[in-house]
Amino acid sequence: MKIVYRHLLGRSLVVALRKRLTAAMAVVALLAAVLTGTAAGTASAAPQAAPVAAAEASPGWVCPGTPIPPGYVITSRAANGCNGAGAWYMQPAQDGIWICATSPIPPGYVLTLHTANGCNSNIDTWFMQLARDGQWVCAGSPIPTGYVLTGHISTGCGNIGIWFQQVARAGQYICPGVPIPPGFRTGAFNASMCGGLGGWLLLSA
Repeated sequence: MKIVYRHLLGRSLVVALRKRLTAAMAVVALLAAVLTGTAAGTASAAPQAAPVAAAEASPGWVCPGTPIPPGYVITSRAANGCNGAGAWYMQPAQDGIWICATSPIPPGYVLTLHTANGCNSNIDTWFMQLARDGQWVCAGSPIPTGYVLTGHISTGCGNIGIWFQQVARAGQYICPGVPIPPGFRTGAFNASMCGGLGGWLLLSA
């Protein structure tokens, strides 16, 4: 009887120890999941790091791959910086500034001039300005909200082409492929508009 009792007691202790070990392992796994953001429902609910605001950043040299804060642009390159990887100089965006081809273009700005030998490294550089009504912009320039392109010259902006940008108004002919601003629709097509590319009549929606 004593042998059977001891045997049962030993088994119960083993079961209890196994349960405690399993519970401890579950706690460890849960903590690891929470800390790494892999727990179910945790990754999507975890607060994301807010982007660095322009006011919190400062001009200076950064290495390749460094996120550029909102409102900042890249204006120069030092080929020997960052241990030979090349460093980029970032500074706040402003009206009338040359930016490197790798630079972000903040909302509300357009590209109006181009040179293939700028940025202190003989690479493409663009002249960035605030968007205005009645402005020639280079091919590939952003089209700010509320603006349309109404004319085209293929030899402008260093022979890459320029487009005439205007605030959207009913009665204009807009070039093919131009996004239609909210509150407008297109009507008749005129093949002679937009420097011979054709244009669509812009009407109020």
